[in-house]
Amino acid sequence: MDVKIVPLESKDLNQFITDIQTSFQKGFEDVFGKTNEIVIPVKDILESINKKGAFCYKAVLNDEMIGGAVVVINEETNYNYLDLLYVKNGFQSNGVGVLIWNELEKLYPNTTVWETCTPCFDKRNVHFYVNKCGFHIVEFQREINEEGFVGDGGEGMFVFKKWM
Repeated sequence: MDVKIVPLESKDLNQFITDIQTSFQKGFEDVFGKTNEIVIPVKDILESINKKGAFCYKAVLNDEMIGGAVVVINEETNYNYLDLLYVKNGFQSNGVGVLIWNELEKLYPNTTVWETCTPCFDKRNVHFYVNKCGFHIVEFQREINEEGFVGDGGEGMFVFKKWM
């Protein structure tokens, strides 16, 4: 599969956001069933994209965006965050996520630690980060969100780290 990881262009932003929302929504609904709640609101995605040190990438196959990621890079500490990573519905289970992650690691070779998180209910993501990408679960977060955040299904989040 000839997938390329390239910087996200402004013309692709709306599609990037829609694809992230659709992917996260499906993951949630596969476990909890159909919901009218938005699992990851646009404002949360934009907050991630607009963080200091954020870089956005898209995964492209035959001119089609099939995934992407947002990383937050701290060049002073080299302690970096994977804020978002998604594979477009219909392209999962083909190695695209691992390819995206491997390319991100290559783009930031000075990283000493990567950190990310995922909802506890999402066994597929937990497997991906631990068994495919080499992260370790280091913390369980169970914060009550005043804004009615539904993305964790009320089960909390695992925090992962990968020491390079």
